[in-house]
Amino acid sequence: MRSQRIEQMEAYILEHKTVTLDRLCEEFGVSKNTVRRDLEVLLENRRFKKIYGGVTVEEFKELVSFGERNIARLPEKQRIARRAADLVEDGDVIFIDSGTTTLHLIECLGERKNVTVVTNNIETILRAIPMENLTLIALPGTLNRKTLSFTGLNSVQLLQQFNIRRAFMAATGFSIERGVTNSSPLESDIKRTAVARSQQVYLLADSAKYGAAALTTYCRLEELDGLVTDRPLPQEAQDFLAAHGVELLLA
Repeated sequence: MRSQRIEQMEAYILEHKTVTLDRLCEEFGVSKNTVRRDLEVLLENRRFKKIYGGVTVEEFKELVSFGERNIARLPEKQRIARRAADLVEDGDVIFIDSGTTTLHLIECLGERKNVTVVTNNIETILRAIPMENLTLIALPGTLNRKTLSFTGLNSVQLLQQFNIRRAFMAATGFSIERGVTNSSPLESDIKRTAVARSQQVYLLADSAKYGAAALTTYCRLEELDGLVTDRPLPQEAQDFLAAHGVELLLA
């Protein structure tokens, strides 16, 4: 019976978190059209969301402290930052977003010459101070203690004056449907401005963040020039990025 199949499909999706239409067809022995009709019922439940080629469990991430986030998956974050540093050239003007992955980028720029760093993150500022090869521009504002970033209208207004070569962005989660998301609404205007003012935009995010969504979306995946992550993403994500000319860089 259809109702029984939908219940079984619901349990299957909850168990596997993210599944493709093809996988559901194979598992339940039905056509894609049948799967799509069944999913229409399931998608009425806000626990699920449609993604490119499949369905996933909706997982909205709440904002936790900078210190807690910095400890999580630290080796992966450091590898991602080292890979992203390869993109920085002498004489660049770069924006380093507030985040626990982008934070480690500053440590990898010791050999670069005449690089200007624009940031609103206090940890990035502190780590950049001893590096005489870097010109540091710190955005003003009110300190958000959970993110250790300065936010506010003054930050956005100053950032709008700069022509940035490369922006290195952070995210709480990213997905095809939701784009690049962030848990702090106070930071979102700064992130959107950085994306708009930059010639190239790179997202630095470990693969565990794929499929997760946070409170606000500050750019679409197809707006990125590149995604730097620690391991291959699901095939539907790779196909989407390739179709939109977004370079996938693995650390």
